[in-house]
Amino acid sequence: MDGDGASRAATTREGFGVIWVAIKREPGVFALSTVGSMLFGLLTVADAWALGWSTDHVLTPAFRDGEIGTSMLVAVFAIFVGIALLRAVGIVARRLFAGMMQYRMQAHSRRAVTRQYLTLPMEWHQRHPTGELLSNANSDVEAAWGPIAPLPMAVGTVVMMAIAIVQMFAADLVLALVGLLVFPAVIVANLAYQRLASPLMTRAQELRAEVSEIAHESFDGAMVVKTLGREGEETERFAAKVHELRDVNIRAGRIRAAFDPTLAALPNLGVLVVLGIGVERVLGGSTDAGAVVTVAYLLTIVSFPIRSIGWLLGEFPRSVVGFRRLSTVLEAEGEMPYGDRSVPDVPGTGARLEVGGLAYSYVAEQPLLRDVSFTVEPGRTVAIVGATASGKSTLTALLTRLVDPDRGRITLDGVDLRDLDRGELARVSGVVPQTAFLFDDTVRGNVTLDARVDGMPLTDDDVWEALRAAQADGFVAALPHGLDTQLGERGTSLSGGQRQRISLARALVRRPRLLVLDDATSAVDPEVEARILAALRHGPSDTTLVVVAYRKATIALADEVVHLEDGRIVDRGTHAELLRRSPSYARLVNAYEQAEPGDAPVSVEVGS
Repeated sequence: MDGDGASRAATTREGFGVIWVAIKREPGVFALSTVGSMLFGLLTVADAWALGWSTDHVLTPAFRDGEIGTSMLVAVFAIFVGIALLRAVGIVARRLFAGMMQYRMQAHSRRAVTRQYLTLPMEWHQRHPTGELLSNANSDVEAAWGPIAPLPMAVGTVVMMAIAIVQMFAADLVLALVGLLVFPAVIVANLAYQRLASPLMTRAQELRAEVSEIAHESFDGAMVVKTLGREGEETERFAAKVHELRDVNIRAGRIRAAFDPTLAALPNLGVLVVLGIGVERVLGGSTDAGAVVTVAYLLTIVSFPIRSIGWLLGEFPRSVVGFRRLSTVLEAEGEMPYGDRSVPDVPGTGARLEVGGLAYSYVAEQPLLRDVSFTVEPGRTVAIVGATASGKSTLTALLTRLVDPDRGRITLDGVDLRDLDRGELARVSGVVPQTAFLFDDTVRGNVTLDARVDGMPLTDDDVWEALRAAQADGFVAALPHGLDTQLGERGTSLSGGQRQRISLARALVRRPRLLVLDDATSAVDPEVEARILAALRHGPSDTTLVVVAYRKATIALADEVVHLEDGRIVDRGTHAELLRRSPSYARLVNAYEQAEPGDAPVSVEVGS
């Protein structure tokens, strides 16, 4: 077997394997849809019998005698109406349960993919574009279970084809053999279609994912695109991929446009041959008119099962590609294990954070953090200071267990983060990242996110208390509908500083015992930032604070400063102590302070 033949055979085998997965998961629904399809097939064949019977017992006698009995007309009418009604029941059952099976499998796959996304660590997500992840959960799911729609029809029509062939041979052996000569031609047409269309359908599915990736990247980076005047280039980049997808789909459509009429024409040619030979046999007395009509009609319907099987096989290339992409996600390794321990409950007291011998790298040959060790006592504030790419953001990701260290350990009140039960760390700690993300929801919804504290739902008083601590109560009260104001997608109706303060309130409303701020106040002015930090330090809850900071005024508020350079702690102490004894630290914080008004603070790159 050549390479193309082996590939087609492998695709067919994998396609049936995908179908078997669906049948095992939804056997009852599949059985009901198949029964409906078989009922449709049986009654379609029954039409041929009814047509032949009517020809022999009604039409031929009518031409011979010149009259038709009323009882015979009623019988013919009842037969055809009964067959039509039962066949309609079969069609409804087939389509209803086939659709139910398909949509159930899509829903199951989307839930499974989403659960896997939430289970996999952040480092896995960082290696996969968002557009690709969206494609996995959308177009790949639809493609994977595309064959389910024609599946019951294909199974049911196989039964119809078998019964039709038997009935053809029962009606007239010679005419049946002549009519079945159409089958090899139909099979050859199907094989030609598979060979030409399968590669195009496979490529089209891959291009759908690429189009999704480009679209998401362009929309997500809309500000960069517009401020740099890249609209034309982004439009061309998107258009090039869309045009490629269009061209592939058009080529596949042309092949389908030639295949369908060819497949429809072959049985008609067979019918003409059968009628020509049948007339000679009727005139010669070898058969009767009813047998010729029966075989001719059956020949028109036996091509339908072959076409339905062709539709099923035609879905296999897209299905296999989609299922492979789904399986890549569902079989991905890197699940973050959890223990069964909890952090001791000490209301109103910060947690003790201890970091020992921490090491981490995104690439094995390039360690980012090396032997990082420090302790934060309950209720104390520690500022993490360092240049770009020194490892500050990575350290905050480790402290909140978005990723696990390669070596070393992090403990909260003496309990290793890896030993905590699922959700326990989120219960006692909070993190506010550099980029504030808000949902298209109200202020209240963005702050609470339906959280519960001590088993009780959050009240509006809780929300306002958190907003006051985050210095956000003033502008929220001035909004048109207060807490009920809809913020729009990503909070576009607010400024950057306002979004940061809402994000901070979201963390504070949960009353965390450990709060990690990754440059979470960079978009607010220094005076507001100072009030926020003062409120955190002297609030009703003595929260332990870890702050990634740039501004000298902010750093000075910390009880202790941890200075990072190239992934190592090079010095620790108060801000004043480090200014006196560390020239590199003094240069760093003074550089931030001396930045021209309006300059953005030194940013932390992805992976820093």
